[in-house]
Amino acid sequence: MVKFLNRENEVIKSRKKTRTDKFVRLAFFLLALLCSLSVVFILLFIIYKGLSPFINDYVIDGESYKVDLWSFLIGNSWMGNQANYGAGFIVINTLYIALWTTLLSAPISILTALVVVRMSQKYIGKIIEFAIELLASIPSVIFGMFGMGIITNWTKSLADIFDYQTFGGQSNMSAILVLTMMSVPTITMLAISAIKNVKQDLINGSLALGASISQTNYKVVLMSARSGIFAGIILGVNKALGEATAVTMVAGNAINGPSFNLFSTTRTLTSTMLAEMGEATGLNYDIRFSCGILLLFIIIVINYLLLHLNSKIGGIKNAKK
Repeated sequence: MVKFLNRENEVIKSRKKTRTDKFVRLAFFLLALLCSLSVVFILLFIIYKGLSPFINDYVIDGESYKVDLWSFLIGNSWMGNQANYGAGFIVINTLYIALWTTLLSAPISILTALVVVRMSQKYIGKIIEFAIELLASIPSVIFGMFGMGIITNWTKSLADIFDYQTFGGQSNMSAILVLTMMSVPTITMLAISAIKNVKQDLINGSLALGASISQTNYKVVLMSARSGIFAGIILGVNKALGEATAVTMVAGNAINGPSFNLFSTTRTLTSTMLAEMGEATGLNYDIRFSCGILLLFIIIVINYLLLHLNSKIGGIKNAKK
């Protein structure tokens, strides 16, 4: 009788656990579905608003305007007061700044991660890692304020040495330096994590075969941590492409371009979307969503190319082995 009751209790507990598991699975499924639908809704809204300037007619000062898609894609000036919206030069400026930011931030971040994990004493590495984590937690507007107060002054002083005119230091260089400071912590933290996960057996094997510590660090450790480092670089590139507040504060918002001079003012897709967003109405408001579509497309293409490059490098490395 006692065994029968114990068995019944076990069956009841098992059923309760099963019901609980089903409820939890259903709750997580609904949560995931809600998040997915939110993303889809946001994308559809951006696409709808972004395509409106090329489909609908807008009345400005008694005249009807519709933006020509081709002129928008290849245009070299952005003058909203004349309903002249060309985003071609803005795309080039955005890619130019992102390229410079990546070229500066990626080597700094990778070498910093290598120093933290492999070249410094443990307590020093912990201090540096903690400082990097603090830097990553700083809001973008603080970087923008630092850029306005310090970086732009440095840029202006440097431009004066080479006899260049700057708009109070607001320039390509200021935007690149600010974005580099913002990208370095993100890339470094992922690179540190990737380097820490390299198996010690690989390192010991390299040293046992006669490789020096430097050769092991650069040819074994970094190559083994390649995937994690590339993930950090992708996030760093996305930050450079998608940052708005800090860039708007130091870029200068040029009305034409493209701007390749490091000391000249510039304009990116994100700064264009953010500038005067609160006061914009009608066509001037909707056209910013068109820039958002361009930005999403650029981010998707660049992420694909970087992932493809990562797989190619991995394939070449495996073929050599």
